[in-house]
Amino acid sequence: MTHCMCGSGARWCARADAIFDVPDLHVLDVVDDDQDRLVLTVESDQVEAGCPSCGVLAASHGRRSRLLHDAPCFGRVTMVRWLKRVWRCREPLCPIGVFSETHQIAPPRSVLTVRAVRWATDALAHDDTTVSALARHIGVDWHTCWNAVEVEAKARIDDPERLGKVQTLGVDEHIWRPSRVGTDRAVTIMVDLTRDQDGCLHARLLDAVVGRSGTAYARWLKTQPDGFIGSVEQAALDPFRGYANAIRDELPDSVAVLDAFHVVRLASQVVDEVRRRVQQDTLGHRGHKDDPLYKIRGLLRHGVENLSDRQQAKISSCLQAGDPNWEVNLAWQCYQQLRCIYHARPATGRLIAEKVIASFPTCPIPEVARLGRTLKAWRAQVLAYFDTGGVSNGGTEAINLIIEKVRRLAHGFKDFEHYRLRILLAADGTRPYRKSRNHP
Repeated sequence: MTHCMCGSGARWCARADAIFDVPDLHVLDVVDDDQDRLVLTVESDQVEAGCPSCGVLAASHGRRSRLLHDAPCFGRVTMVRWLKRVWRCREPLCPIGVFSETHQIAPPRSVLTVRAVRWATDALAHDDTTVSALARHIGVDWHTCWNAVEVEAKARIDDPERLGKVQTLGVDEHIWRPSRVGTDRAVTIMVDLTRDQDGCLHARLLDAVVGRSGTAYARWLKTQPDGFIGSVEQAALDPFRGYANAIRDELPDSVAVLDAFHVVRLASQVVDEVRRRVQQDTLGHRGHKDDPLYKIRGLLRHGVENLSDRQQAKISSCLQAGDPNWEVNLAWQCYQQLRCIYHARPATGRLIAEKVIASFPTCPIPEVARLGRTLKAWRAQVLAYFDTGGVSNGGTEAINLIIEKVRRLAHGFKDFEHYRLRILLAADGTRPYRKSRNHP
């Protein structure tokens, strides 16, 4: 574009160079090709070079054009036509002969610029997108885009500092192949639940391994670098004995904490089970829309502090009509008492928890008694919630949601290593989801 030269007789445009923003490369021309792509012709300002073999000052041997795919610009596929300078060694005995200049814009024999690879990798990490969409924006096919992104993703994931300073570790299972039946259907994910100095949680996915078992979790812990095990002070988990055994064996100095959400969910399931059993015993069929207990099935899952006077009156009237032995009412009261554990002050909550663990196993309602035996078996992990400042596995569940979104966007995965890289990028804790504390 000769009409945009900066100064009389200048080869380069300073304004175009500022937009292109690549050190030591200057824009000569900008055109549209026959495929409606934006093509930038660039060259370097290198005027001399030494032979990489013998060091003798080389002579110019012309230029060679190299076409690269850059990050999209102005919503269009952007190409960079780099006029690489070719040099010839003046030393007759030198084995090099002729060589080309190199630049950080792209490694030798690559199709994409470094900037395009970083742009695509950042998009997978921060945005809800797919490799196919990124390949379309860059102007290449899926394999070309993914092969470049895979190298960049592995470099980021292999950073040794990524696994440093993990004080709170979370673990959970994730179904990555729902249609499969077998050991490779589920994976175990490990999440960093460490809070910062302000007490804010920045959950990030550390790794994922095939298998939902304590063996898979223990094997991953054994392969971690020196110092990782010693830095973990708390370990949050769901009520799964396999993970608890792995924490006991491989993290002996850490405190295992049972997730509060799963404890409350167990109690909620007990209320549903009692309600269904009483429904069958009294009416002989599953709940219909006009049955008293069926009308309040949703309200029974709420905390009593969140119910309006009208809703509480509805629960009372329906229980009187459909719960002759007050079994559902008693199960619901037990559920509310268990919820109070995590809504009271730590000292009061601990007293309530100890009372619940001691009294529930002797409850005449079999479902509540079974819940009491479960809580008694996990007594140390339940009470550890109050010793660790309220550690929970909630951040792990949030990471699981991000992983599910990645799987849905890609319409499933066949290769686990591909899946692992994608979810590690998407759930690395750098997504701009959280607002500042000073945000209005």
